[in-house]
Amino acid sequence: MNDDLINDERIREGFANKDWPEVKVTDSWQIFKIMAEFIKGFETMARIGPCVSIFGSARVKPGSKYYEVAVEIAKKLTQNGYGIISGGGPGVMEAANKGAHLTGGKSVGLNIDLPHEQFHNAFIDKDKLMTYDYFFVRKVMFVKYSQGFVVLPGGFGTMDELFEALTLIQTGKVARFPIVLVGIEYWSGLLDWIKREMEDGGYISSEDQNLFRLVDTAEEAVEHIVRFYNKYVIKPNF
Repeated sequence: MNDDLINDERIREGFANKDWPEVKVTDSWQIFKIMAEFIKGFETMARIGPCVSIFGSARVKPGSKYYEVAVEIAKKLTQNGYGIISGGGPGVMEAANKGAHLTGGKSVGLNIDLPHEQFHNAFIDKDKLMTYDYFFVRKVMFVKYSQGFVVLPGGFGTMDELFEALTLIQTGKVARFPIVLVGIEYWSGLLDWIKREMEDGGYISSEDQNLFRLVDTAEEAVEHIVRFYNKYVIKPNF
């Protein structure tokens, strides 16, 4: 069955009338499944200690510029006492876990179960690999247990994590933590648009531009996070 037929079937099922017992049973089991993912995540992550999450494309290959930058960032962060959290898959995620693994640091993978299965990478500590069905549960784990976000070039998923974090900090729903964008060439177009359309249009304030830092090297990324915590006190985000 091709993807179009599968999608058509899902749409028809979504609009089909359901009786109350069927709705109640389905939704109740889903609630328990969501609760189980939260409980397992909280119990595992709470024991790990201070970590930094590293985000970026699953499509970059070993030897490419941003893969190797991610490895170096993870190495330097673990040398400064931080564990590393990634999305658990290939590309930048693999590079982040690899950097932590090579220096003997804590290497955490928050994998996601996708229709086109994402396999976890080989550099995650065996007791620190979790696989989620729900993106929103996974995102809570990233924010709640990270002392910083390092964001390398990526696609829609990377943007989702970035803007989720910016929104939570901007609205005061979580404590302030450092967000570092790595790659001036990649991010400059987006940041120019944010300044021209969002800030100049009055949709965000000029202070919101201070919620993140743009850098181009592993050294600059790590320096910003270390310097941030020389100024601010680490505290829980939720």
